Amino acid sequence: MQKRLIQSGRTRFANDIIAEFWMPKKASGRAIILCDGCPTVPSKRRLGEFLARKGYWVFHLRYRGSWESGGEFLKYAPREDVLLVAEGLNKGFIEIWSGVTYFLDISDITVVGASFGGAAALLSSLDPRISRAVTLAPAVDFCYGKSGESFAEFERQVKEGFAGAYRGPTKNYAKLKTGKFYNPIAHAKAFDPTKIFIVHAKDDKVVPLASVRMFAGATKLPKKNFQVLKEGGHLSTNIATEQNVWKNIARFIATSK
Repeated sequence: MQKRLIQSGRTRFANDIIAEFWMPKKASGRAIILCDGCPTVPSKRRLGEFLARKGYWVFHLRYRGSWESGGEFLKYAPREDVLLVAEGLNKGFIEIWSGVTYFLDISDITVVGASFGGAAALLSSLDPRISRAVTLAPAVDFCYGKSGESFAEFERQVKEGFAGAYRGPTKNYAKLKTGKFYNPIAHAKAFDPTKIFIVHAKDDKVVPLASVRMFAGATKLPKKNFQVLKEGGHLSTNIATEQNVWKNIARFIATSK
């Protein structure tokens, strides 16, 4: 049986933030905001359509200062970009190509993020407007130095491999090294662990499982909210479309209202 087509569009929030979106077939008060890793190419059509078919409005933002969005990368923590999108959902937003204005009545917002975007998802969950965070291989501590990708390597990849895609001065990147800016572990005691679900692979060499276990312990994350895969490397958000992962995410969403 042929799958029905999913309508999609493109809009702008808070002047600078470009977001692609996918629409559910029926009216829905549920939304998902997708947060990318960094550096990466912003391509979430497969995941966006998958989630729209589950009955969600889906929004894939580009952080300020990255890709099509205006502004300066890391001038503000990406968490703030997520919250600006969340704030704009019910205010009415214009689809750029058609000029159609959409007015939604969203009452339930899930933020899904992988790696660098996992930090955005986690930190956005501190805001009461965010119902929950689903994170895949989340960067939980930018100062974790025992293993994993070094800060210098992260900065090199962004500047050399994605020149022009992420536009911000070196001083903005340096804020990540302070441990206070955009760093989930620094807020461990403030999290509501019932709002967080984590998926991580044992063989992740970018974000070590040990760092995520430490975060889970510090936040008192329930065991049922922490899925560890035997393998998979550094996971992307697309892993959420796999049945063995989605069934647990769906259960978490259904029971964390």
